[in-house]
Amino acid sequence: MAARTDTELVFGGTAARFHGPDGQLLGRTAESDETDDHLRDPAGPRLVLVRGERGIGRTVFAHTTAERLRAGGIAVLPVDCVPGDAEHPQLLALRLVMALEDHRSTATKRTPTRKPAAEALSAMKHDDRTAMAEALAAALARPTPTVVLVDDAHHADAESLALLDEVDFDRVPPGIRLLLTAARHTAPARPSSSPSPSPSPGSSLPGQVMDRLAHNRAAHTITLPRLGLEDSTAMVAQRLRSAPDADLMRRLHELSRGIPGALDALLAEWTAQDAIRTADGQAFLGTGAPVPLLPDHDRYVAALRALEEPCGTVATALSILWPLGRPAEALVASSTGLPAESVTEGIRTLIDEGILDELPDRPSTPASAPRGWTFRVPLLAHTVRERLGPVKRSHLSATAVEALWAAGPAPQNQTPLPIPLLEEVDAQTYLPDRIADAGFLVDRDRAVEELTAAARSLYPDLERRGMLRWHLAAVRLIEEQYDRDLAILRTGQAAAGCGDFRTARTAAEWLVCGPAEGLDPQAVHEAATLLVASAAAEQDWQALSRMGTALWWEGLPLSAMATVSGRVQALWQLEKWQEALTLMLQTERVWQATPGSRALLELFRRVAEYVLGRPDRFTHALAMPEEPDLPPSKAFAFNIATFDVLLGIGDLRGAANLLSTRRMHLELLPQHNRFLWHHLNGQWDEALALARRLLVNGGVLNVVPGHHLLPARTAAILLAQGRPTSADRLISSVRGQVNGPLEHVLDHAEAEVRRTLGDLGRAEQLLQHGLRAADERGSFYGTDELLASLAEVHAEAGHPDRATACLERLDRTAEQMNSGRTRLLHLLTSGKILGPDSPEARKHLHEAVDLARSRSQPFETAVTLLAAVRANAAPTPLLHEAYEHFGELGATLWRFHTRTAMREAGLTVPGRRQATAENENLLATLLAEGLTNRQIAGALRLSEDAVANRLSRLFARTGMRSRTEVVTAVLTGTPMTTAHH
Repeated sequence: MAARTDTELVFGGTAARFHGPDGQLLGRTAESDETDDHLRDPAGPRLVLVRGERGIGRTVFAHTTAERLRAGGIAVLPVDCVPGDAEHPQLLALRLVMALEDHRSTATKRTPTRKPAAEALSAMKHDDRTAMAEALAAALARPTPTVVLVDDAHHADAESLALLDEVDFDRVPPGIRLLLTAARHTAPARPSSSPSPSPSPGSSLPGQVMDRLAHNRAAHTITLPRLGLEDSTAMVAQRLRSAPDADLMRRLHELSRGIPGALDALLAEWTAQDAIRTADGQAFLGTGAPVPLLPDHDRYVAALRALEEPCGTVATALSILWPLGRPAEALVASSTGLPAESVTEGIRTLIDEGILDELPDRPSTPASAPRGWTFRVPLLAHTVRERLGPVKRSHLSATAVEALWAAGPAPQNQTPLPIPLLEEVDAQTYLPDRIADAGFLVDRDRAVEELTAAARSLYPDLERRGMLRWHLAAVRLIEEQYDRDLAILRTGQAAAGCGDFRTARTAAEWLVCGPAEGLDPQAVHEAATLLVASAAAEQDWQALSRMGTALWWEGLPLSAMATVSGRVQALWQLEKWQEALTLMLQTERVWQATPGSRALLELFRRVAEYVLGRPDRFTHALAMPEEPDLPPSKAFAFNIATFDVLLGIGDLRGAANLLSTRRMHLELLPQHNRFLWHHLNGQWDEALALARRLLVNGGVLNVVPGHHLLPARTAAILLAQGRPTSADRLISSVRGQVNGPLEHVLDHAEAEVRRTLGDLGRAEQLLQHGLRAADERGSFYGTDELLASLAEVHAEAGHPDRATACLERLDRTAEQMNSGRTRLLHLLTSGKILGPDSPEARKHLHEAVDLARSRSQPFETAVTLLAAVRANAAPTPLLHEAYEHFGELGATLWRFHTRTAMREAGLTVPGRRQATAENENLLATLLAEGLTNRQIAGALRLSEDAVANRLSRLFARTGMRSRTEVVTAVLTGTPMTTAHH
């Protein structure tokens, strides 16, 4: 099957690519309309100024405006200003005169009697301001309609701008308009508390003259604002050709403040680092992706470097000290050695040049001093701070720490400090970050205490805001080996909590190989457990295979409890259930010795026995209260493991009961748990959103058993939506783990893809392979689905004896496991295989309908209803119920088959127009999946001729002429309508 190019859903996702602007002007509709209205209105202003801060998109806006004007038959003359123009008086005036005269000569094809261009050149040569004013006025007075676009007019010389301001625009013909763009470093999100005074006539700096020009009665100013979140999202979607995830957009908006230039710079750097990954048309920021640094050639870095000292020194110090507010000014002076007046002047210049923003005091006290200053673009502040040398960074951070410690007492557990940080600052991370940077320059004991407390308060820090960094900083500050080893264990556990399994494994290896003398055996046991869990999370199956042997643990300075626990856990992760149980039986006296190890290994035993077909101990534990002596974190982990098993076997009611009795909140559960929950509940949009993020970040493994449930269940959703190629690619991307856990759930998912496409031979091979692999390890877990599908495949292939043998084994499995899903699968399968004329089949299907309804899983219920009606074991009106379920789920392929069943039963399909649209969208989706006509016929259960006819009707209705056009429309989300085409 051909691969989808832009919407792959594979393990690890696909690296996002950065695409430049495509000509779309996003978030500027009101400003564009306003500009067009003024430039096209005969009575409108002669001069239109487009202003905005650095990176706001003035040039793109102006050029897009010019293209619209040209498309409307209006001539546009471009005149670009560049840095250095300000050093040449009258240069812009000369270029304006020459552009206007060239245009007039071309338009009229006449030789003028007066030559303003020559006069202007002579005036500039002799520095004759009067003559230049006359030449400019003469050029503007010629009645040749045009718009002159002067881009980046803030680079122009002040004398030319002053001459423009002195022009009597009442004498300029209506067809002559000037469109100027110029930088003005205002803060559009913060209106000024008082009106700005008009510039004095004697001002000579270009910015001041530009302000005076803006007050000209013939001028109108349009200020481009920053983009809101919605427009920023549209811009990012265009740049990435994928819809950005909400978390990605939040980070982008925080760091760029909605300035398009900053957004582009951040996206370019993140995509260059492969930090942004795409899956299924969605873009995600990889877990733990660091904020990038702006390169030297970036506009914001270049603007800062162009300023004279002390601006650079002040900006460097403020990159660390600005969160302290107004006192930062004095701290900059004391830490850099600069005079106070130099710091004040540097801050003023940085504000004027658009590097800093002044934070005014509350509106109730408008006359008071500013609260402080912040960098206009947070990404620039990050770049400046991260480029500091270690010595200077430590020194400035120590200055901040000492100032904050002097302002309030040390924190108690999770009690915020009464410190004077600006409200714009992340108060939870700022002080710990500065303590970590200050290192040995501040009080060591207090630093360790505060870093540890701050890290604990942030656990699990899934966004990696700083918890792990603070733990590591505390480790560096601790001298005594015993305390340091405990801190290393905390670091490893924190790393595992936020998904940094490489760091977790390194910390665990350190402790397992050489723990401090006298270290608590329980701490070493936890380190061994962490080591195995981290290796499993990294899918290092070879290492786990070694850890499952006694030889690997020999020679390590560990207790028998830690060794046994580590070996059992390794075997458990590898799904070597019988070996794990045998080892537990041989060492029961060891692991029963302490509550911590006993609780963990009791959980292992319950799950292992369940998988091996002995569910009693697991089922009995569900009705028992929690272990009273377990700490909350371990109790939570054990409940999660049980929750996973219940969801894996499709016991939604049991999972819900566990949530209730153990007081677990769904929104606080790990993402893979919530995925399985949403999948069973029929909330497929929510499930897919979680799956994309987990797949991109490598979160494919669930708590055992059922490592591969996430990709398998995701593939099932995609298949139901008519996306077999995407499902197949996903399954293939997570296969091939040598010596790893069972992949039989993937075998079942792939077999369903093959069955859908009509390849029964390959489906049979996959199902038999999955069963053999499960049988080799004695596993009953997931075999019910394999047996049910294999029985149906045998029946469809004309092998009733084989189908009956599978059905009998499925019956025995249902009796042994006492599972609702297994029982339902047996009832459904027997009803299908025995045929519509069998009273027993009808009885089983009636029972299946009742059982499915009681289990309250929409997809399972809808599939059962459809099967029962097709076998004449249920009234045909139930088809409408199945149809509604499939519609709510978005299971378009199943909804198509239900429409077919309705027509066969003589029922009217509701919503004819909607049904036609759904049919065409499904057909287009199958085309976009790269399927051949034969494969489409297999998926839709039609003949190839019928598929060809449907394609012909699709092309005729939409006006599209090829499969490529249909695929492009699907991948871009473009409606397939004749009008659009």
